This record gives sequence, C-alpha cells and structure tokens, in this order.
Amino acid sequence: MSHDGVGSRAVLRSAAFLTAGALAVSLLAGCGSDEEASRPLAGQDIDLVARDKVAEGGTLKWAVDAVPETLNTFQADADAGTTRVAQAVLPSMFRLDAAGRPVANPAYLESAKVIETEPRQVVQYKLNQQAVWSDGREIGAADFVAQWRALSGRDSAYWTARNAGYDRIEKIERGANDLQVRVTFSRPYADWKSLFSPLYPKDVMGTPDAFNDGARRKLNVTAGPFKVEKVDTATKDIVLTRNPRWWGKPAKLNEIVLHAVDRDKRAAALADGTVDLADIDPAEAERINLASRQGGTGTPLQGAGKTSAKKLRSWALAHGFDADEVKVGKKKLRRAITRYLEQQEKLHAFDVRKSLEPAYTQLALNGAEGPLTDERVRRAVARAIDRTELAKLVLTPLGLPAVPVGSHLALSGQADYADNSGALGGPDTKEAAALLADAGWVLGGPVKEQKKAEKAAGAESTKKKEDQSDGGDDGQYIVGEDDKGRDDKGKHHESAEEKTEKAEKGEKGDEGGKHLSRDGKQYSGGQGGAPGAYAPKGTAAPAGAVTGPLAKDGKALALRFVLPSGPGSETLNSVAERISAMLEKVGIRTTITKVSDESYFKDHVAAGDYDLALYSWPSSAFPATDARPIYAKPVPAADGSVNVEQNFTRVGTDQVDQLFDQAASTLDEDEARDLIRKADSRIWAAAGSLPLYQRPQLVGARNNLVNAGAFGFQTPVYEDMGFLKKGAKVSPSPSAS
Repeated sequence: MSHDGVGSRAVLRSAAFLTAGALAVSLLAGCGSDEEASRPLAGQDIDLVARDKVAEGGTLKWAVDAVPETLNTFQADADAGTTRVAQAVLPSMFRLDAAGRPVANPAYLESAKVIETEPRQVVQYKLNQQAVWSDGREIGAADFVAQWRALSGRDSAYWTARNAGYDRIEKIERGANDLQVRVTFSRPYADWKSLFSPLYPKDVMGTPDAFNDGARRKLNVTAGPFKVEKVDTATKDIVLTRNPRWWGKPAKLNEIVLHAVDRDKRAAALADGTVDLADIDPAEAERINLASRQGGTGTPLQGAGKTSAKKLRSWALAHGFDADEVKVGKKKLRRAITRYLEQQEKLHAFDVRKSLEPAYTQLALNGAEGPLTDERVRRAVARAIDRTELAKLVLTPLGLPAVPVGSHLALSGQADYADNSGALGGPDTKEAAALLADAGWVLGGPVKEQKKAEKAAGAESTKKKEDQSDGGDDGQYIVGEDDKGRDDKGKHHESAEEKTEKAEKGEKGDEGGKHLSRDGKQYSGGQGGAPGAYAPKGTAAPAGAVTGPLAKDGKALALRFVLPSGPGSETLNSVAERISAMLEKVGIRTTITKVSDESYFKDHVAAGDYDLALYSWPSSAFPATDARPIYAKPVPAADGSVNVEQNFTRVGTDQVDQLFDQAASTLDEDEARDLIRKADSRIWAAAGSLPLYQRPQLVGARNNLVNAGAFGFQTPVYEDMGFLKKGAKVSPSPSAS
C-alpha cells in the first residue's frame, strides 16, 4: 500500500480511511464568476482513442491494494477498491469531468435540476427510460427512497459511515411518471449533486441487515456496464464481467479482474503478466522507462563467475536493489540479477502514464499539545518551509509541473480553487524566527528560572515597556471568541481570523503576525511588542537564520516527526528530511520517528500521537460537505473525550465551521464559491496543516491498452477500456505538463 496514497471521496472524506503516502501572494477574499477559471496542472494520460479503434473482448487485469472488505461504499471499511467496483457496476447520477467538476451522467439521467426554492428546495431527476437493474426492474423512486432512509442518520441500526446531505432530505416522491423522482429538502443544500452517486438498489438499502451485511462480498443486483461475477479472497481477485442488461454502449472488454498486489511487487507483476495496469511508485516507473528506452538494461553477467561480487553489488544498487538484497552471496545475487533482467525484457511491453492525482500531500501540525498549541509556533513552522522547493523535489524528476497547492479545499482546475496561501505569508526565515521569539522561544539552550529578586526588579524595569506594548500582565493571553481577543487589561489582540478579515477589507492588522489566538486556549510566555523585546536580557531580536537550538521554560524546541516505514514511503521520507533541514535553520529541531504501516495512521495520526506528520487528502467537487469534518473545530463529547471528527490536527475555529455551513446552505454558486474561499483563507491563517504538492499519478500500463491509465480528475469510462485493434494508432495524449 502506498503510504502517501488516498482513496475515493466516499471513502476518505466520510470514513476517515487514510494512508500516508507554505506562499507570498495576496489574499483572495473570494472571487465571483468573472474570475478566470483555473486549469488542471496536468491532463489525463490514458492513450485515448475512439471506440472503433478498440478491439472486442479480452480481459484487463488491474492491480488494487487489497480485495475490499466491503462492496458498500457507504461503510467505514470501504476503500479505493470498493469505489472502483462501484464505478463499474452501479449508477451514478453525476460523475467528474477532466476538471474535477460534476456533470450529469447521460446513461442514467436525462436531466436533474432544482425546480423550486420556496418554501423548500426541490430537485427533480428525470431518469433515462432505458435504465434498469440487472434483474430487469426499472431504476426509480423506490431506490432513491431506500438509500435516503438508510443514510439519513435517523435509524442507528444502519452502520453508515456518513449521512451528509441525506440528513437534509425531507421527502422523496414519484413525479409525473415513473421516470421522475422529486427530492424535497428540509433546508437548502448546495451540494445536492453529490447525492445518489453511487446509487444502490433497494435490495441493498432496504433493511439494516441488507445494508450492513448483504453487500460486503457480493452485489447480486447492479446497473452498470459490468456486473460482479465473483469475489475470491483466495486468489485475491474480484471478477467483473459484461452486464447483459446494460443499455448503453456495450463494454469492449469481456472481463475486468481486480487483483490485489503489494505496491513494491507491481513491476514484477506487470512483467510476469499478473496484471496489465497498476498504479506504481517512482522507482518502478523508472524501471519501466529504463526498459522502454533500452529494451533491457545491459548485463553485468559475463559467463560463469567472471564478474566480481563487488561489481555485481555495485550494479545492483545502481539499479534499485534494496541494500539487504545485495548482502547475499555471489550466486544468490547473480540469480536475483538474472530475474531482474528477465523482468526488464518483459517490461519493454509497458509504458508509464502520468498525471497528477485529484489529491494533495500535506504537512499536518498537531495543535492539541506541545509547542504547536501556540499558533505563533505553527505559523513559524509554516513560514520556515519553502513549499515550492518541496514540490520540485517530488515532481520535477517525474516531468510533472512542480506547483505548490494553494488551497486546502480544491485543486487547480476545480471551480472552488484559488491560491489563498497569502493569508499565512510566504516562506521567510526572518519572520519565522521573529514569531518564535515573540512566543518566548530564544537562543542559548534551556532558559534558567530567574530568582525572585531578579523577577521583581525585571518586572519593575520593564513595566513601562509593557504598558506601551500590546502585551498583557506576565505575558499572558486569554483568547477565544468569548474573550473577544482581549487580555486581562482589556487590550485587544488580533486573532488570525481577525487579521485575515482585515486583509480582505484592505485594513491594516497587527504587524509581523503577532498575538495570534487559538479558540478557547490560554497560554503564557509570549508578551507583545516587537519580536525579541521580551527575550532574556542581552538577547537581540533575530535578524536572520537561527544557528542554534531554541528553548523556553527549560525545554528545547523539538518536534516529533512521525512517518510510515514500509514500501512506498520513500517519497515521504525525502520530503520529511527536507522539511527538517528547513526547520533547523530557524532553530526547530525535529526527530523523525518511523512506525509500522499498520499503526501509522490509526495509532499515531488519528490518535494525535505526533507533532508533525505527512499524509494526503483527496480533493472534492463538494468541499462544503466533504471538507467540513476535516477542519471542524473539535468539541467536547458527553463522556469527556474530544470529538475531532476527521480533524486530525485538532486545529479549528467557529468561524470556519460557520463558513462551511453557509456554503452548504446557499444555492447561489458564486456565493458558495466565495464562502469556500474565505473558509480556506482562515484555515491557512490557523496553520494547522500546509498543503504541499498535488500527488503524482504514475501508472504502468501494457502499451496496447487504451482508454485507461492516469485518469487525473475524470471518472473512468469503463465501457470504453480495452486493447488497441491491430493496425490502429493512438493519438498523442494531452500533455502532462
């Protein structure tokens, strides 16, 4: 499994299933429809051809991470394999286009639109009159009703992972005829296009038992170009075959076999014919490219034993062999190299298709405990990091555009995208050092506690300076919405949100990013005034990069950087090492801790046992719904615990929550876009997470396989996939740059 990887919207946004796998622009307050739309940074790369060039028949063997535990995408243990099956065998009222925007799916819909807004929002679906389930029954209102009732959250007997949107539905009715479905909402819902995609038959959704257990290993009734033939955990296969009742353009392939293959074994699986199509890591992509360029790699084997063990080991290391693999004896190493070369010959029949995934990798900063509870420290971390450099580190060697992601809530090409990183500020080590000094972190090792007499004298000598500054008694800040950002002297300190609001209005806020609050928290040690003004006597304000460790209250400023350790984590490790070097320049020490793949997310990220971590989130066409639980302000639960939903950084504000709620409740698309962008600006300002780069999408594909590969944003069209007819040619794919 790729530790930086992500699954689908239905999986990750709803079920908290995650794996591993900041900026100097002006603040955008939210832009209207007259703004020039952004474009995807990379197009899809699928060897796109017309259907008449695709041969009839054949089996596509497609690698997945694992045989899914469930085929119900609305359950908590659904994964990317679950979604792949659902896309091929179930209706979706809307699917995503090449820019990641929802478009009506003509196989199932003639039209879908809001027909009333007062007194209630009403959406009318006109279904394709040919659309039927595989048992011959028409797709209709009964299926919509069953799915609504299962996912509404009103019946706890349904073990659902999410109910967002379905909980706003008041009723569903048959329209003027059987092909019309009227959905009435109890309150406005902007993201109504996210619903009923996928749509399950009433056989699955009709009762709790059927929902909870009936679709875990089988789907007896489907309505797509393919149907589920069998799920075989012994062979690690899911077999999809043509659906004889499919009314659309017939599938070109006879079968699609989804076969579970570990990430680090996929080049070998491609070579031996186990799979024809597989997401791969950069190292395996380079193997395929090398085979394609050279038809092989040359050989260090010259007869029986002429090449020394030292030369064999050197050659093996240069060609990507693991260090442990080359420690074996000469005979075993020769056999390993022989197998490798045989695979390289077979990999000549494959190519690498590349694009950017509809997902981004972020640096998460745990704001629940330790130094990062102080917003100034989080902002200092962010301003010490050059995100462009990190994007180049990952993407430039792959020939992909190295542009840092400027939004938490959308990616370039999507309607809601705007670069709001200016709300935080550009990379600047001087500003980072100033923020740390303002928070009380100073050079010179652990700070020794002053004697009582010295404290009294110091307090008297600095009283005048304090009275003239924005600071409060003893440097304490009581923050949160109830306090209105005022200290115990009644003086006002701007929070990050207030600073952002002023920037949007063109007003001048606090200088230098000082006095930044956290909701409902109280902390001390960071008096107001100019950076460094309240450091120990004789300590100058920082003028450049810090060259030694910082400390406060007898403790050095050190952060624990938690990473996964298994195959596929190499990119994350490289990024983490570069980030650590950047933080070292401002006096922040990091300790990289590598943990097992199995425990990385569950026991560390989700549990809050980290200071810094790297993991990915997918983008969504519906951020008001899907992103809200990721950035929602944690709230105390009845049992005394804290409900963080999917906000694993534990950083959130009431205002961000309100902006999401407003965006989800307006039917004005321009207004919703403006609210989403404002929410993103405030998320940036809080510095709980830093989007770094859009994830590379590398796919190894048999070179005669067409209409499949690196799909980018677009939902795959399963009925068009297949193998190129003999004599037909592929037109050049859109550039990935």
